[in-house]
Amino acid sequence: MCIHFYTGFWVDRNALYEAASHGHVLELKQLIENGACVNVVTADSITPLHGASLKGQTECVKLLLAAGAQVDARDIDGSTPLCDACASGSIECINVLLEHGAQINPPLYTASPLHEACMRGNSECVRLLISQGALLEAHDCHFGTPLHAACAGNYIKCVKLLLNAGAKVNAAKLHETALHHAAKVNNVDLIEMLVEFGGNVYARDTRGKKPIDYTRAGSPPSLCLHFYETTPLSLQQQCRVFLRKALGTRALEVVSKLHIPPGIINYLSYQ
Repeated sequence: MCIHFYTGFWVDRNALYEAASHGHVLELKQLIENGACVNVVTADSITPLHGASLKGQTECVKLLLAAGAQVDARDIDGSTPLCDACASGSIECINVLLEHGAQINPPLYTASPLHEACMRGNSECVRLLISQGALLEAHDCHFGTPLHAACAGNYIKCVKLLLNAGAKVNAAKLHETALHHAAKVNNVDLIEMLVEFGGNVYARDTRGKKPIDYTRAGSPPSLCLHFYETTPLSLQQQCRVFLRKALGTRALEVVSKLHIPPGIINYLSYQ
């Protein structure tokens, strides 16, 4: 078993890492055949597999895994190669890592693979991770839930995927909700979407501020939030929110099987 550790500075990278991260397949193959340790790490615990995953180098990822690279190795920040593949937006890399047993919900105290995809707006990665059972309420002490991360980044496609999958719209990070983030990025469409899924416009963060308090008076986001503060949701909308909340992550599956008119199914599915 390889136990060699590379002890350079953070900026130092060994030959195996350089070949893997730059997609030099033939060079990487030769290094491996010559006995290079595929689990060599830098001082910040980054492995060649991390490097290849972060750059979306699928063929290099395959070579490293075939040679015994640790699929769930963690770097100094706790990130796994799967986290890096999600950050890169490489569906191919994600699939290869999952096929080799990568944990989609690694027991980390940092951002999960789903967080990484949401923070960079990689909606197709988000879709794939959700289909494979990624935890929607995984919590990071800095970013909150994946929904917080997607809203903070103003990635509305990722937000819609998370909400439709059953993510809790009012999950709080130090009492700060996704709606607070939507107000901060001044996105009216995002605000409306969160409210339609049951976002609480009256929620207050640790500073005692509501989402509207993070908008400029008279701006479209401010007017939108003021409208929702002063105008209750219709009974129809409230029934949709209640039903979706009750069904949780099974909502889309259950709703699609109901013997009701297609128009109502579309409404309940937020189509």
